[in-house]
Amino acid sequence: MEGSQKSNIGLKVGLGILLILFLGSAFVASKFYSEGKEQEKELISEKQQVMNDLNNMAKQYDQAIAASEIKDQDLIEARERIQGLMDSLKVSQNSVNSLFRYKKKFLVLQEEMDELLAENDRLKVENEYLATSLDSTQVQLAERTVFTDSLLVQNTELANVVEDAAALQTVGLVGMGVIERSSGKQIPTERARRSDKIKVCFTVAKNKLTEAGDKELYVQVIDPNNNVLGSNNQVQFDDQVLNYSLISRFNYENRNLNICEYISQPNDSKFEKGRYQISVFNDKELISSSEFILK
Repeated sequence: MEGSQKSNIGLKVGLGILLILFLGSAFVASKFYSEGKEQEKELISEKQQVMNDLNNMAKQYDQAIAASEIKDQDLIEARERIQGLMDSLKVSQNSVNSLFRYKKKFLVLQEEMDELLAENDRLKVENEYLATSLDSTQVQLAERTVFTDSLLVQNTELANVVEDAAALQTVGLVGMGVIERSSGKQIPTERARRSDKIKVCFTVAKNKLTEAGDKELYVQVIDPNNNVLGSNNQVQFDDQVLNYSLISRFNYENRNLNICEYISQPNDSKFEKGRYQISVFNDKELISSSEFILK
């Protein structure tokens, strides 16, 4: 009887100890479970904070890239690295080690961003200075161009004046009919039927601006029937055609030079009665004209 009581007492003590151990284990498990939930909640919060920080960094890069007139490849590549880290963070496990690695990468990217944006700001300031300098240079070039164009116009006008001043001029242009004797003697006449030739005389005026040397002028004689006498050849000047009677060729020595040229009867026939027009051309420019009458 006494042994049975001892056995019951021992059983009760064992059950008490087991109950205490069970309750203790349940308490510890509950505590660990609560701490795990709290830690997971904290990890999720910190993970979201890292994601928010990465989003802010991405927005700063987007603004810097959009503000750059010339796309900076370094900014674009850094922006892509941030996006890659964000994509990786989204699918990562909620663990302390994992979050620590992402925070470490974030700090590296943060330092890189500070350097890149500072460099970008410096380049923007330099570009603005260069743009201002370029605008100033363009204004100066425009002013220089206007000045050069003005000088060019003046020089062109001066060259035209000099060219005009240096052109050959003739004075004293006269025409007449002449009777030519077998001895070579010439007798002026106003009679058309008695004229053997038409004599055209003029003086090439002295001009120090004209270069000395061989020169030529075109002489045109038109009869009363509006026919060009003489060779009646043509010469083309741009869009202008000149019919001439003869070419007067001579050596010019920058002094007055008297010249006479002759035109024979047309096709061995007599000259017509009436008014004759004489013109002398220096290339296409008419430099003198006159007329005479054969009766």
